[in-house]
Amino acid sequence: MVRRYFTPRGICRGAPAKRLLSNGHAWPLLGNGDVFAAADITTVGAEQLATKTIVRGDVMGREWQSYLDGLATKRAPFAGVALDRPRLMGIVNVTPDSFSDGGKSFVANAAVAHGVALAEAGADIVDVGGESTRPGATPVSPDEEVRRVLPVVAALTNRGLNVSIDSRNASTMAAALSAGATIINDVNALRGEGAINVAAQSSAAVILMHMQGDPATMQLNPRYVWAPGDIYDFLAERIAACVAAGLDRSRIAIDPGIGFGKNDDHIRAIFDHLALFHGLGTAVVLGASRKGFIGRAGGGELPEHRLAGSISAALAAVTQGIQLVRVHDVAETRRAFDVWRSIA
Repeated sequence: MVRRYFTPRGICRGAPAKRLLSNGHAWPLLGNGDVFAAADITTVGAEQLATKTIVRGDVMGREWQSYLDGLATKRAPFAGVALDRPRLMGIVNVTPDSFSDGGKSFVANAAVAHGVALAEAGADIVDVGGESTRPGATPVSPDEEVRRVLPVVAALTNRGLNVSIDSRNASTMAAALSAGATIINDVNALRGEGAINVAAQSSAAVILMHMQGDPATMQLNPRYVWAPGDIYDFLAERIAACVAAGLDRSRIAIDPGIGFGKNDDHIRAIFDHLALFHGLGTAVVLGASRKGFIGRAGGGELPEHRLAGSISAALAAVTQGIQLVRVHDVAETRRAFDVWRSIA
């Protein structure tokens, strides 16, 4: 079967965007003043991968018109957070074995203090997780996961913070929502037993992430026909399943899952085609903070030495219109975004 994918290129904003749009030389993107002046159409078949670059004015098939209309549509607020500028999700790992912080927030009081600090530093959403999903991680029981996260979620929501629960277990999701969480962030894209029902029976927003395999084995030998397209198709299927279960599309965001069953070549391809995922019609989340590919590309052997690379990845994402970026270093990333917005 031949598949075709549309990636906006030449994205710009501000005065140049207005001129390009008024002159008929660009298409609108996401209804926020951004435009794109070109696009790649990638054709993927059993034995072929070909890309054709087009510009405004080129002859296009009618099948792309509804797609362009969708790309031009402004995204609704996600879990009450307006997507008028890049937004930050701050990470709180209530785990003893996180790859990034080695269990620094494993004690509930420390996790709550960390979450409050992230919000004060500029996090729009605080993402609380009780199970490490690093490569090779051993699963924890849902009961243990609930024991870890519930007091943290309750304390943060009682302080008025917008909290997401990072879990792939339905019982943990349900407990966290009862404690005040407003977002389910699931690395398994609500494929676990009962997960989609928990989401559908609530008013929570959801983040559907792509993961090939599971944390214990996902990095052993990941394979794709074409990683951006394969991930796009998977996420399209999961969005359709959620809509069929009763979730409005405005409640859904997607995450291509950097580092979850992807090697460095796959990750580079995904970054090159991040704007492709706007075609799904949802908000797009990216979580690349402190991940191993940054260390390999930028020389930061330890996760705590990957700040510069993490900010570089975050900026690469927002230049392609990504609305939500999940990070460890909120204050530094917020300052980088503020500078970028002042000069872009």
